[in-house]
Parts: sequence; C-alpha cells; structure tokens
Amino acid sequence: MRGSLRIGRIAGIDIYIHWSFWLLILWILFIYLLAGQGIVLALRGVLLILAVFGCVVLHELGHALTARRFGIPTRDITLLPIGGLARLQRMPDKPNQEFWIAIAGPAVNVVIALILYVVLQLGYGTLPVEDMFRIQGNLLAQLLWINLFLAAFNLLPAFPMDGGRILRALLAQRMDYVRATQIAASVGQGMAILFALFGLFLNPFLLLIALFVFVGAQEEAHAAIMRTLVRGVPVSHAMITRFVALRPDEPISRAVEELLSGYEQEFPVVDDEGHVIGVLTRKSLMKALAEQGLTARVADAMIASCPAVEASAMLEEAFELMQNSGCPVLPVTQKGELVGLLTLENIGEFLMINAALKQGTRRGAVDSVFAG
Repeated sequence: MRGSLRIGRIAGIDIYIHWSFWLLILWILFIYLLAGQGIVLALRGVLLILAVFGCVVLHELGHALTARRFGIPTRDITLLPIGGLARLQRMPDKPNQEFWIAIAGPAVNVVIALILYVVLQLGYGTLPVEDMFRIQGNLLAQLLWINLFLAAFNLLPAFPMDGGRILRALLAQRMDYVRATQIAASVGQGMAILFALFGLFLNPFLLLIALFVFVGAQEEAHAAIMRTLVRGVPVSHAMITRFVALRPDEPISRAVEELLSGYEQEFPVVDDEGHVIGVLTRKSLMKALAEQGLTARVADAMIASCPAVEASAMLEEAFELMQNSGCPVLPVTQKGELVGLLTLENIGEFLMINAALKQGTRRGAVDSVFAG
C-alpha cells in the first residue's frame, strides 16, 4: 500500500505501517495533553494504543497463517488507524476455507484475552470492568477488554469485517457464491445504516464506521460479481492485441501523440530486446508532463512495478493481480514475448459484450418458441 513504511517481517510476511497511523498517535497525545493529563499519562495512552495494534497484528497473522494452511500466501499486513489489513494473494476457493480464515482473527483476540485473564488472576485476583474506562486503570485489564471488544466487533455480520465473510461462507454452502455475497453485503449495509442512526444521537465516530462498512460491503459485492463473471476465462480472450510499444529513451511527446490519436491510453515499455520493463499509464504520463514537460523521457514516467501476466492465465487471477498491485494495466506475455495488454476498461467491455450475447441468445430462444 502506498505511503506505508515497512517495520518488520513475521513468519515471512512483511508488516507495514501506513503514514496515517502516526496521525492517530499524535491525536492521542493531543487529547491527553488538552485534557490536562500531563505527559506521563499521555505516553501511557500511546503505549496502550501501541499494545492494541500489536494485538491487531496478531489478529491479522491469524488470518494469514490460516490462509497459508490452505495454500494461500499473504502479500503483506498493513496497520491503519482503523485497524489492520492482511492482503491475501487470492480469495479462498471453498466456503469452508473462507470460514476458517475469517474466524481465525477474532479467535486470536479471544486467546489473547484468556491469557491476560490468567495473568491478572495470578497477579491481582480481580478484574474490574471499570478499569476499561479509567484513564489510570490497570493496563492489562484494559487490554483484555479491548481484545474482547475487537473480537465481538469483528464478528458483526457486516463487510468488510470478519463477520461478513463468515456469514457469506455459511450462506455459500447452501447457495450461489454471488447470491451469498449480495445477501451478506445487504446485511452489512443494513447494519451500517443502524450505525449511522446511533451515531447521530450517541457518538459521531459511529458515522465514520457506518461509512466504512457501507462502502466496504458495496465494494465486496461488486468484486465478488466480477470474480464470478471472469472465472474460467483466459486472459487472451479479453486482452488488447493492437497496441503501441514505447522505448524507455523515447521522448514523452511520442506517447502524447498516440494518446491524442484516441486509440490508446496505456502503453507497454520495452527494451531493445523486446522485453517488457514497465508500463506508461495516462495518469503517470500527465504527472510527468506537469513536472517536466515534453522534455521528459518515457523512462522518467513509466511504472516498473506492474507485473506481466501470461496469456494462458485465467482472467480471474489477472483481475485480482490488478487489484492487489494497484496497476490499471498489465502487459500480457506468451513465452516471454509481449502479445497484448490487459486493462480494467477492456475487462469491462469484454463482460458487457458477453452479457449482450447471452441476452441475445435468450431472446433468440424465446423468439423460436413463439415462432413454433
């Protein structure tokens, strides 16, 4: 994820902190100092937040390591102010796999809470609930209750939280995957509306959670439909086969000419031997023009991190690769030779053409029935 700093590697998985996470730390310090609590209590508040996010990392590792048992690698884990994000390389193939991967995260929080409970019983003999709400309460007790809250909150049946995926996995065992996703997304959006109503009267922070849940449910439903529609289709069926390849030492004005011709918006960049070394997108082209003008070279504007995909690969895999890499275009190769381009726009057009053909086929079948 852009704007993230790598802080370590656990079980072969890179751990990142997004830049916005530091805003949360500064906000905690500001709130404590504004309330006149002093620097010692402010630093204690920051320590609690760091401990909570340590538990969040373990929560995400629960997802990642369970996914690994099903042969699904995890790209990385990123800490955000709203929690953590484990990016799996692909979605689970079976509902029971998604169930166990989703439930593993909250299970880790429950285990942490049980361990803290034992420690507190051995050390203090009491576990006052009110410590959860006291600024100078027992730090371990606060961490215990927070972990129980995280487990319960994540089990709410609303995307993109774990409970939404658990609900979909259970529904998908009895019905079509897309239908299961749509139902789970609808339940999640219903809960988002409830969050928003409570937020209006109780806590404005619930409005942010409501927006997060509503948009997340919508995106999950859309992504599930897309994955289903492209399943079993080779990349070669949807790729662009007529394209202009650029050289890294060419002036950027060449790309401008091709763009203005209205034919192509993204370009593969190849070396002298014809090997793909990057792509030039319309966005990166505009950025280079704004910063350097027409004197820039293609090499100055191209994106070298967009991976190539084989023409024989499945469109579903390529679509997930585009989502995970953040690349709007992928070069398509066959035995190392560039043979096409795959863009989100072209995938959309391919799906629209297929939908129109299926509609035409159904209409033809109806016409033949009436004609008979």
